[in-house]
Amino acid sequence: MRVLSKLLIGLMLVLAVACSRTPERGGYRPAPGPGANPQLGDSAPHDWGGRHPYGHAVHGIDVSRWQGDIDWNRVRNAGISFAFIKATEGGDHYDPNFHRYWREAADARIPRGAYHYYYFCRSGAEQAAWFIRQVPREIGSLPPVIDLEWTNSRTCPYRPSPQEIKQQASIFMEIVGRHYGQRPIIYTTVDFYRDNRLGDMRAEFWLRSVANHPSVPYPGQRWAFWQYTGTGIVPGIRGNTDLNAFAGSRADWVRWLQTRLTR
Repeated sequence: MRVLSKLLIGLMLVLAVACSRTPERGGYRPAPGPGANPQLGDSAPHDWGGRHPYGHAVHGIDVSRWQGDIDWNRVRNAGISFAFIKATEGGDHYDPNFHRYWREAADARIPRGAYHYYYFCRSGAEQAAWFIRQVPREIGSLPPVIDLEWTNSRTCPYRPSPQEIKQQASIFMEIVGRHYGQRPIIYTTVDFYRDNRLGDMRAEFWLRSVANHPSVPYPGQRWAFWQYTGTGIVPGIRGNTDLNAFAGSRADWVRWLQTRLTR
């Protein structure tokens, strides 16, 4: 009965997304209702020129403890379609708000996934075990994410070679992907992607690009998600929030969910 209940929850998430609308091109318009494209703001807006993120139909957030208390129902009613939540870092740190956010986002019927902030002084296998220990394997969840970026860590100033980074990250992805039944998404930044030639990894990408369309700093790289600002404003969240766009249409999003939700 528990398995059937989780399957029904996953189906409800997909149906909720399917009922959302696509905005008019050229920017945001007043949101027509729950699940619609979000009415968002930005405390430090960028002049995108012709290739802005605002015409994308599907937008979401990524959050960690720094967002504090979140009114997830307001977030959903503003039209946010997904949330990635920080779960773990390295081999022994977890975000203290993760489990609460995980539960509250699900209660608000927002598709959500967990991400791991990768630490270069632990092996990929150690970090995978820590992530699995903290993040539930729940039907209807988004794929797990590995966050690969350079860090200014006092406890770990080590910068491995591109070969070692990709080898250990692949170990993490293999173990985590096998456990959750979905290969992890790679989140990365422009400098890290370039320095380590990540384009030759077999993965779906979530790219940070706050000054240009991803096609400019990541030429030729396909992507599923674009993090386009770190200063977004979302009803239900105090202060700045990272905002992200999905690459495809609303119909593409529904198909993506049907393929990539944990089963």
